[in-house]
Amino acid sequence: MLNILNEMQKAFNGDAWHGNHSMQVLNNVLAENAFEHFIPGAHSIAEIALHLTSWTEEVTSRLMGAPSGEPIKGDWPIPEVKSAQAWERIIFDFKVANEELIRQCTEFSDSQWDSETLNEITPISGSAITKVELLNGLIQHHAYHAGQIALLSKFNNA
Repeated sequence: MLNILNEMQKAFNGDAWHGNHSMQVLNNVLAENAFEHFIPGAHSIAEIALHLTSWTEEVTSRLMGAPSGEPIKGDWPIPEVKSAQAWERIIFDFKVANEELIRQCTEFSDSQWDSETLNEITPISGSAITKVELLNGLIQHHAYHAGQIALLSKFNNA
């Protein structure tokens, strides 16, 4: 299943078909803009980045055999500190989480990708989610939120 790993790598920091990969989008954000709420009621870029990291860690945990659940850090963690150093740490943690996910996935044999994850059922079909489906979902999640971040980044440049 090198193809799914290749797609994950592209979404994280490769040549993504949809545009800039997640790391590039995050690295293009100025620290002074990362914590701004440009749209009332919407998440800040930092909150989205923390959300992405949280779910990357949760997907890694599920792929390694843990039952499904909410991420340890929560679905939408709130930044504890709002500084340039805190923004750098948020980006670093996202990078580490994705590198760890990819590292863990390289250990899977082709046959393991079709195995089911624990306690996870697709809402439409009611069938269990395989490891490849779970990772594909994270790839889509990265692309979706990278687009959000890219749009929010334009608010200060307008």
